[in-house]
Formats: sequence, C-alpha cells, structure tokens
Amino acid sequence: MEKITLICEDGGTRIDKYINIDGISRAMVQTLINDGKITVNGKEIKNNYKLKAQDKIEVIIDDPKEADIEPEDIPLDIVYEDDSLLVVNKPQGMVVHPAPGNYSGTLVNALMHHCKGNLSGINGVLRPGIVHRIDKDTSGLLLVAKTDEAHASLSEQIQNKTAKREYICVTEGLLKSKKGVIDAPIGRHHLNRLKMAVTPTNSKHAITHFEVLEYFQNSTLVKCVLETGRTHQIRVHMQYIGHPVMGDPLYLKKNSRNLPGQALHARCIGFIHPKTKEYLEFYAEEPDVFKNLVDDLRKGL
Repeated sequence: MEKITLICEDGGTRIDKYINIDGISRAMVQTLINDGKITVNGKEIKNNYKLKAQDKIEVIIDDPKEADIEPEDIPLDIVYEDDSLLVVNKPQGMVVHPAPGNYSGTLVNALMHHCKGNLSGINGVLRPGIVHRIDKDTSGLLLVAKTDEAHASLSEQIQNKTAKREYICVTEGLLKSKKGVIDAPIGRHHLNRLKMAVTPTNSKHAITHFEVLEYFQNSTLVKCVLETGRTHQIRVHMQYIGHPVMGDPLYLKKNSRNLPGQALHARCIGFIHPKTKEYLEFYAEEPDVFKNLVDDLRKGL
C-alpha cells in the first residue's frame, strides 16, 4: 500500500480534477474517492468537493496485482527493432507502465503482446523491458530491452551519460540566453508529493543543456539535452528559470491554450548497441498537436 499526502496550494478546483497522479485516470480517482481512499483533512468527501487553500489531501493506493497486467493488441510506432531491443515512439497520453488503478492501455501492455513476453525482467513484473521512462503526456522515443544483457548495457550508458537524449519543447516567455546549462538538484516537492522541485533537501544532481531554436511573440522553441535523467527534469528546470513548458498541467499555473499536456517531445535518442557495439541514433518527428502549436505561434495566433 502506498500513501500520498498533498497540500492544496490554491483552492477552487474540484478534487477529482485536482489530483493528477501519473498512471491513474480521473475515473480511477473518482473510484478511490467513492471507496473512501481519498480524504481531505481526515474526512471522506465527494467527487465534486471543491478544495480550499491548505487542504490536506491523503490518497491511499493499494499494492499492485501481477495478474492484472495482460498483453494487449495496441498499435506501436516502432522506429527500430532487433533481437536485443526496440526503439519506440510513444504517443502523448499513453502511460509507460501499469500502475495501481491503471493496468491496461499502457506501453507495457502493448509491448507484452508485440514481443510475446520476450522482454527483460530487470525492472520487475510491472516494468518489463523498460530501460527509462517519459511522462504520460510527453511524446517521443523510448528504449526497450528484450534481454537482461541489453537492459544492463543501456542502463549503464544512461547512468554514465554516454547515451544521447534530446528533447524539443515550447516554453512560456522569451529566454534571454540562447544557450545555457541548468545545473540544479531535483527532489520531491515539500508540499505537493506529485511534484518535483529544485531543492537542496533529499535531492539528486540534475543537469539540462538548452538551446533556443526559435522565438515567437511570447514563447520560445527550445532544444533540451539531458545529462542526467531525473523525474520531470526538463519540466522542473524550465519552470525554475521562469519559463515553464507550455501546457504543463503540474508546473504551469494556467494552460491558456487548452493543450492536452505539456508541449514536450523526446525527438532523438542515441546509444551504443549492446551486441554489435555500433553507435545508433534515431529521430522521431513531433506529433501533430505539437506541430500545429508551433504553426499557430509562428502566425502570431
């Protein structure tokens, strides 16, 4: 069982809309409320309860059940595949691996069907083959290992900062510097446990390199290259320098363009193949929602 405690910073939002836990749908949030597993200030509430500032929210999530994870025939955009690994282009809105309350429709469910169970087991039953992850509403390239040998090699490359991971995003406001490095430790937010934050307390070293690709009227197209791989790293670092990613439901106070999620795409990944020792590099175009956003911004819309 996992217990998550949140402190509401701003009031006025329905609790079933406010709670945004990666891997748990709004319908599941409503079920947890109905089951009494989400409380506010120690009391059970209804789905339409409107939060007040400083409300203390507690969410109880039962331990996962292995039997709930099933292979599913879900289409995959496979950029590369061989006997050792896959490179998959994950769509925005797809959860990478099953989590309590969300055991279907994930990338892992699709991979289990496609690979017929031939996935590495290093990360356990909930994350077979998953070498690294990206957030539900971040699109783009992911490495998936079929063998434990490939998994160990790819994980080591990421840990040793020899694998290339390049992202593209649209941020709010105009960045003053065209190039730069954000070197700031990231840890769990002290009030909202769903968020990460730049903090010296219980944090890990985090480095993001950024480069401006294009300026718009009041936003910027930015390339980000990860040197480390912390949870929400680019989203947290861009907010830290005053330019949160457009459409971000956690780190942007107002989603003025009503985007389905953060305008963030993992567009390039490079690594040394665990078997052949050849350097491979792959690119994936931004999804249509990202392209349409950039087109509108270029037109001044």
